[in-house]
Amino acid sequence: MTDEHCVTRHHIELWNERVLPDGVAPVSFATVLRGSILPIVVWLGIAAFVYFIYNPVVAAVEGGLFLAFFLLGFTLRRRSGHTAKCSLYGATGGVLDKSMAGF
Repeated sequence: MTDEHCVTRHHIELWNERVLPDGVAPVSFATVLRGSILPIVVWLGIAAFVYFIYNPVVAAVEGGLFLAFFLLGFTLRRRSGHTAKCSLYGATGGVLDKSMAGF
């Protein structure tokens, strides 16, 4: 799959309310993270809360779940023919996007 087809457009549009141009556009990793500010802040806040209130093990379990879902998304994207760069961006955006579905 070519680089111009590998973007996490849905994830970024979800949080930036369609500030990207129409069509395929190259997206940097910084853009993926900038589009993910809300989920990053929410999950870091939850991790800090459970770390100090309950136990550091609970925060480690939360981080482990994120890592497991990231690796699953990365592996599935690589198997479907995406580049490593595209898989990294897509897995990062996908984990953060899907984790906020309940909010």
